[in-house]
Amino acid sequence: MEQILYALLTIVIGVVGAIGFFWGANVILDLIFPSRIPDPIKASQNLRRASLVRPWIFLGPALLSLTVYLVYPLISSIGYSFYDRGGENFVGLANYRWMLQDAAFRESIFNNILWLIVVPAAATFFGLIIAALTDRIWWGNIAKSLIFMPMAISFVGASVIWKFVYDYRDANAEQIGILNAIVIFLGGDPQIWITIPFWNNFFLMVILIWIQTGFAMVLLSAALRGIPEETVEAAVIDGANPFQIFMKIKVPQIWGTIAVVWTTITILVLKVFDIVLAMTNGQWNTQVLANLMFDWMFRGGGDFGKGAAIAVVIMIMVVPIMIWNIRNARREMEGR
Repeated sequence: MEQILYALLTIVIGVVGAIGFFWGANVILDLIFPSRIPDPIKASQNLRRASLVRPWIFLGPALLSLTVYLVYPLISSIGYSFYDRGGENFVGLANYRWMLQDAAFRESIFNNILWLIVVPAAATFFGLIIAALTDRIWWGNIAKSLIFMPMAISFVGASVIWKFVYDYRDANAEQIGILNAIVIFLGGDPQIWITIPFWNNFFLMVILIWIQTGFAMVLLSAALRGIPEETVEAAVIDGANPFQIFMKIKVPQIWGTIAVVWTTITILVLKVFDIVLAMTNGQWNTQVLANLMFDWMFRGGGDFGKGAAIAVVIMIMVVPIMIWNIRNARREMEGR
């Protein structure tokens, strides 16, 4: 109860503080550039000046937060990647040379590539199929709400849920894991699923697919509803069947949205950390880059140089996709 009260108090202080800041900033701005003065020319000049300054008042807190929590850590990480474990002695490219020779780093790259191939494709595919199917049934909104619900769960919370799905008990004990219970019902033997090399990565991917399918479904459903009815009606008149209408009429018209969804999930996958940490902690060949960075930076004595170098690699992989995503979204908004 005490934690809940602290959380509520924090929210109230934040909301009241934000309202007070913007109200006070506008009052001060009006005092500096008064518009209710006898001189109409001076009043017009003050209005123009105030209109130029006012957007920066609203953007100021966001820009300050981005600078403190994004730009500064980015520059600092790049700098640390050229220093030793304590961040004191300059070592040049030694940390990057170490990465190329480290087996755990190569394992992480391989696993990240697996995640990149499977998760965005699967989440986008299932989201598109569900969006198309739920638009045709009367209880489609209920189905969408249920499918979107995992988005409200944290990655750690989702991992705890799926731990019960993959749970393993001794062969002589009663299995409480859903997957092992099904296997036993079908006459098989229970397995320790998350320790099976290579395949355990796919068991972890299922968790993120389960979460992100709802996100893909919502965006793609909105895109499908934005398709002009005239194009669909013309295809029906020409004798196209539902599958042809979907693949040759609808999908091409929402391809931009599909690409945005795909790349957004791709960026998330490159930074995946919580699920691996909660499920396996990188054991049994499930290590990924973000988890490896955490291990080097905060565990084993803390090597800020190697941890920062891995963070830079993640950033280099994310930035091109993010730039392409932003440009593609901008083209979509401009209708090009």
